[in-house]
Amino acid sequence: MATGFSGLLLAVTGKIFNKKILYEVKRSDCVHPFRLRIPSSDVGTYCQIYHEEEYSFFVKDQPVTIVDAGANIGISSIYFANRYPHSRVIAIEPESGNFSLLKENVAPYPNIIAVHAALWNRDGEIELVDTGHGDVGYMTDTKENLMKMHKKACDTVRAITVDSMIQEFKIERIDIFKVDIEGAEKEVFFEKQSWIDKVDTIIIELHERFRAGCAASVYSGLSGFVREWEKGENIYLSRGNCSHNNTFSS
Repeated sequence: MATGFSGLLLAVTGKIFNKKILYEVKRSDCVHPFRLRIPSSDVGTYCQIYHEEEYSFFVKDQPVTIVDAGANIGISSIYFANRYPHSRVIAIEPESGNFSLLKENVAPYPNIIAVHAALWNRDGEIELVDTGHGDVGYMTDTKENLMKMHKKACDTVRAITVDSMIQEFKIERIDIFKVDIEGAEKEVFFEKQSWIDKVDTIIIELHERFRAGCAASVYSGLSGFVREWEKGENIYLSRGNCSHNNTFSS
C-alpha cells in the first residue's frame, strides 16, 4: 500500500469499525503534511499523483495561475503548489465532505485558494449527485434532468462559470487548467468561446462513459493547441509552453 504499513493497519481498522480514519502523509517534496481518508478513494488519487506522476510534465515558463477544477481533498493542488511555489492555485470542489478536508489540507499554503463551488455553464446553483463511485464520483446536474431520470440530489451547491471565476479572482491567463469534474466538462466547454483563448494548457479527464458528448464539447472549436498527449487517465492540450518531454520545438 502506498501509505505504508501504518496506513494498512488504519485501513483494516477502518473496515472493521466501518469508519474512515485520517492518515497524515509527510513527504520530502511537500513543505507541509496533508491527510488522507482511509479506507477511501483518496489513496488511489494519491498514488496516481505521487507514484504514477500523472501531473508530471515539462514547462518552458513557470506558471502564474493554475486552476484545479475538481480538486477533491486538495492532493493535486498541493502537488502543483509545491512544484510551482510561485504560482497561485485556485482549487475548486463542490462536495462538502471533500471540501472540508481540502480546506484543512491547503490551509498552510498561502498560494492555494479553496473555492466551494462547481464549474458549470451558468452561475447560480446546481444539484450534486452521489453516483456511488466513492468520494471522487460526485456529479453535477440540473433539477430538470434529475427529475426526468427519477434521480435525487444529495446536495445543492454554488455553480460558477469560467468567465465568472476569471473575473472574481482577477485572472489574466490560466497557465494550467486541470479539469476532473465527472462529466460536467460537457457543459463547461460548450460555453468556452469567451475564455478558451486565455488558457495555455489543459489537463482533462474525459467522462464520456458517464455523459455522452463530453469529448465533442471539449474538442469542438478548439484551436491553437499545438501539442496533445495522454498520460494515465488525462489528456494534455498545450499551446506550446508545456510538453511531455523536454523538447519544445514545433
